[in-house]
Amino acid sequence: MMRRRDEEDVGAGSVSLENDDIISVQVPVQQDDEERDELEVKWAAIERLPTSDRLHTALLHGSSELEMVDVRRLGAAQRRAVVDSLIIDGSSLSDNLRLLQKQRQRMERVGVRPATVEVRWRDLCVEAECQVVQGKPLPTIWNSIVSILQTTLLRFNHQHSKIRILNNVSGILKPSRLTLLLGPPGCGKSTLLKALAGKTLSNVVTGEIEYNGVKLDEFVPEKTAAYISQYDLHVPEMTVRETLDFSARFQGVGTRAEIIKEVITREKEAGIIPEPDIDTYMKAISVDGLQRSMQTDYILKIMGLDICADIMVGDAMRRGISGGEKKRLTTGEMIVGPSKALFMDEISTGLDSSTTFQIVSCLQQLAHMSDSTILVSLLQPAPETYELFDDIILMAEGKILFHGLKNFILNFFESCGFKCPERKGAADFLQEVLSKKDQEQYWNHSIETYNFVTVDQFCEQFKAYQVGRNLATELSKPHDKSKVHRNALSYSVYSLSKWQLLKACFARELLLMKRNAFIYITKTIQAAVGSGPLDPGGDDALLCRLELGPDGTLLCLDLGPTVPSSSTSSTRLMAPSSSASSLVPSSSRSGGLPPWRI
Repeated sequence: MMRRRDEEDVGAGSVSLENDDIISVQVPVQQDDEERDELEVKWAAIERLPTSDRLHTALLHGSSELEMVDVRRLGAAQRRAVVDSLIIDGSSLSDNLRLLQKQRQRMERVGVRPATVEVRWRDLCVEAECQVVQGKPLPTIWNSIVSILQTTLLRFNHQHSKIRILNNVSGILKPSRLTLLLGPPGCGKSTLLKALAGKTLSNVVTGEIEYNGVKLDEFVPEKTAAYISQYDLHVPEMTVRETLDFSARFQGVGTRAEIIKEVITREKEAGIIPEPDIDTYMKAISVDGLQRSMQTDYILKIMGLDICADIMVGDAMRRGISGGEKKRLTTGEMIVGPSKALFMDEISTGLDSSTTFQIVSCLQQLAHMSDSTILVSLLQPAPETYELFDDIILMAEGKILFHGLKNFILNFFESCGFKCPERKGAADFLQEVLSKKDQEQYWNHSIETYNFVTVDQFCEQFKAYQVGRNLATELSKPHDKSKVHRNALSYSVYSLSKWQLLKACFARELLLMKRNAFIYITKTIQAAVGSGPLDPGGDDALLCRLELGPDGTLLCLDLGPTVPSSSTSSTRLMAPSSSASSLVPSSSRSGGLPPWRI
């Protein structure tokens, strides 16, 4: 079979092009003459097709030779075969990196660059209004009655106060950078992530947030960025694969179709023959509206979910996957889509350090190879996980104490008089140096007397620090819109047509009805029996037929569907509205439904 070895990225021959943006193209040299001739003949047949057909036609290794296939009609075995040929071992980070590198190299050969997103925010403030109560009343029935009486009968108005969750924070998230958001609980990390992802009500947010120099109200941020909540909420009756397929179908393909169209057009002009497996993969993930996506097989592989792909997610009443697998599934639901900006909130909850390291490593490769903008909030990452990040944002009390390169943060605290011990993890040091109880042990000035350094003092020190001055200077300059990809931002709420969205939702509901067939059959029998009561005879017969029968039918029809969906409804009510839910995907994840904001 015609395959390149894993360690060989380039061959001997090359084709030089005049465009400065196009690097030399390397041709595999390990193929014998027959295989090379077969590839050239098959590829020449594809190039003779119209552009619309070439977008959906690829070469796939068959039993004995290369076969021309339609990527829209690939079977499950064919999709897995392509992914397995590209990623041999899902736990091997080098395989995932090699796949991303091959995609990037193919695009760079013909001078095609992916769309990028730069996020800026200036003087961002988020305020919340709360009710002031006297003492600490327990939430009892009596206290609730007293509160209602005071409000209605006595015209006693409760005092309200505004609390600032974020206080004049500014920063920049650049593409191709993996940024870590650190801070103690309650410092405003989740609020910052939601605000940057467009998940917060505009009336509680002040300041400026821009994507590539465009304000949030001028495009659809929920489609451009994806917010991953720290809470997991899924449909328990669906399997892991079905959950990811549904998410990929709703989110659409973004700019993938446009990019692959430009790539194959330039390759035809330059006479370049791409690697068949990479060509098949890139064309398959650029087709929208598919019920089964190859991108799902890829995410299952790199997230380590392929071993439980056909197992139901489950919940408290149904046996399913573990808590760590649910957390990885929540992350997979987001990265299966085309979003170029990812905001991840506590994605390591319930995961061991090894799994967290693997997931963050995949995110690092995704950021560097596909020019994505990723901000990840972790409470206390392990040292090896901490080293994977490029930039650090340190928060406390709703303020940003440091925002810059990871290599400068320890030097900044040394300039403030605090030094991290040699055997102390940097992430642990950054969390403890802000605490009143632990700050003194890191004091490094033996001559000067220690005094507790407040958050405001750290902020003032950062503004005077070189990194802080550089950040302020960069924020003062407007974003260069001439270098922005024209389709980097999404201006449409829907990725698919309304008919496609209806079919996707109807197919999912039909699947759930099949999974709960016993309950629906039982309720149907109950409705049939209840709607036809025994005829008592006499004058009451007409009353029974006219009143009891229809009433019983309506009652059973009303209560019947609530039984299989009761767990879903109760989970919706109990879960935070900002959670990453696959019940009704938000626009940032699904690409099709209006966002549910908080």
